[in-house]
Amino acid sequence: MSRVLIIGAGGVGNVVVKKCAQHPEVFTELWVASRTVSKCEAIAAEVDKLYGVKVQTAAVDADSVPELVALLNKVKPVLVINVALPYQDLTIMDACLECGINYLDTANYEPEDTAHFEYSWQWAYQDRFKEKGLMAVLGCGFDPGVTNIFCAWAQKHLYSSIETIDILDCNAGDHGHPFATNFNPEINIREVTQVVRHWQDGEWIETPPIMSDECVHFTFDYPVAGPRESYLLYHEEMESLVKHINGLKRIRFWMTFGQPYLTHLKVLENVGMTRIDEVEFEGQKIVPIRFLKALLPDPGSLGSNYTGKAVIGCVFKGEKDGKELHKYIYNVCDHAECYKEVQAQAVSYTTGVPAMIGAMMMLKGIWKGEGVFNVEQLDPDVFMDELNKNGLPWQVVDFEGKLPE
Repeated sequence: MSRVLIIGAGGVGNVVVKKCAQHPEVFTELWVASRTVSKCEAIAAEVDKLYGVKVQTAAVDADSVPELVALLNKVKPVLVINVALPYQDLTIMDACLECGINYLDTANYEPEDTAHFEYSWQWAYQDRFKEKGLMAVLGCGFDPGVTNIFCAWAQKHLYSSIETIDILDCNAGDHGHPFATNFNPEINIREVTQVVRHWQDGEWIETPPIMSDECVHFTFDYPVAGPRESYLLYHEEMESLVKHINGLKRIRFWMTFGQPYLTHLKVLENVGMTRIDEVEFEGQKIVPIRFLKALLPDPGSLGSNYTGKAVIGCVFKGEKDGKELHKYIYNVCDHAECYKEVQAQAVSYTTGVPAMIGAMMMLKGIWKGEGVFNVEQLDPDVFMDELNKNGLPWQVVDFEGKLPE
């Protein structure tokens, strides 16, 4: 029996639970827990209606290790799928260690009081998980996640060595709102307002944030979506890929942003609404970005009117048998089709489906080990097959476009 506990009942949690329910032969018992248990109950009711699968629900404060331990001791899962907030990664990992349970997440830890994310905090758990004979898999969403898997698959099957990787993330969808974020607004805005970094010739190179007039951007012609302005951005998968891809000299991450989004964001930053520190307002302490989150549309509510495509992939340059090879591996995901299947937009879908597949890999023993792993350290082949079977088909083509030098 494979009893699994999913922590988090937002847009991604909704997808994970429903995709797990589509595989009752693997996920024989499902639990979902969140601070707001009514969200869990709503997902459970939809899963029962759609698939006839019963999902157990629970309330938990994922900031509290004692609460998490009490829940894990009650549920006794073989695996925890963490799709809560990145601030809560370490408390959930601590609880898993205390209770002897394997762990998987989709985004790396970041401190609540600092807009900074890196893997060092979670990599520091390596020895503790190894000593307990447990496995922790980090960053098993799409980016990070599938993009890392694309890199591992390319390294295994296409290249002797990979010289450059460019990860390109395009959301060409339209949700009909003047301004909204596709996942948790607080996390999203903290991510895109940071100083940009990319890896080149053995060091991290800093460039201005996307809202600066000096930011680095170019127009890329995406499959299906067409030409879109793409901005250099720091993203966490680069930090692990520089450790695990042979011969890598440069890696960059690009994401598309429309001008209205950037204009809104610049205004919000200029008036202080993206601040993450406390300010006093009418005798109370509030964090401006959290107040803004309360005003913006819930990302989980965007799906019903979302149209268009999300296109995410990796462009590689390297060599095989002494010949230079330029390949592009990518997925195209349709917002409206995602909503028809699991009542979610494509950004939640492309994160939730890989989390389910990663959990499947662990439960089947295809991915196994003791310690903390990024997904590119694990065999990509079955995972790549499951992407095709579970709504995220990929293509590999010769790359004939142009990228900035």
